[in-house]
Amino acid sequence: MVKKTLDENVGVLGVATRPKVLDFDARLKERKKAGTRVAAIRVLIVILAAALVSALIWLLLFSSVFRLETSQISVSGGNEWVSEKDVLDIANQQSGRSLFLVSADKVSSQLKNIPGVTQANVVKRYPRSLEIDIKAQQPAAMLKEPDGTLVAVDRKARVLNAVGKASMKGIPVIEVSSVDNGLNSRAVKEALTILGGLPDTMRTVITKVSAKTQDSITTELSSGKYVVVWGDSSELKLKSAIVDKLLSDPSLIGDKHQIDVSAPSRPIIK
Repeated sequence: MVKKTLDENVGVLGVATRPKVLDFDARLKERKKAGTRVAAIRVLIVILAAALVSALIWLLLFSSVFRLETSQISVSGGNEWVSEKDVLDIANQQSGRSLFLVSADKVSSQLKNIPGVTQANVVKRYPRSLEIDIKAQQPAAMLKEPDGTLVAVDRKARVLNAVGKASMKGIPVIEVSSVDNGLNSRAVKEALTILGGLPDTMRTVITKVSAKTQDSITTELSSGKYVVVWGDSSELKLKSAIVDKLLSDPSLIGDKHQIDVSAPSRPIIK
């Protein structure tokens, strides 16, 4: 047995060498130290990553770098019938917030609820500006009270911005007992729907509107030269196209003065 052990430990030169002795405790300690270092590095990486994410969140959402200020909100478009103050009142609700937290779609939706606003385009300009471009309609009509008071309304029966010196030319007038009664009248609402859906070329020559009932809306064009009986607002595009065709072709309208399109499949000319 001794001879076998000596034979196994004879070196290349024939000299006996001492067998290698492994210190398992030392190796175990080394492994523990290496494991501790790896764990420490991993913890450090996690801490640094969390700090970096926190810093980035603070920079984007809470710092002044991307903070929207009132002075950086600009408004363009619109007309005198839509109050710029109403537009800014909505936009300024976002003031002081990070531009990343401002929803352009939400602001646009709120702006479209302003009477007279038909379209609102909201663009965020980084780092901290907001641009608003609106399109506004002319009043569908003016409601006229017995004392001569005129109030502009849109096709949804909403009161527009009061303008003292605005031109009333080309805006149809509906006579009402009072503005409140007019806004709550189904007949007036139906008339406004019709007026708001007509092309400008036709609406601007309307000189009188009669709305006795919701299905008997009548308009006078060119100071009574022509009378159009609309009925209600159903099939308005078809009715409007028929009226436009008849009025633009003298050979069709002839010497007649009244067009009844309350039943557009059977228009009547008198």
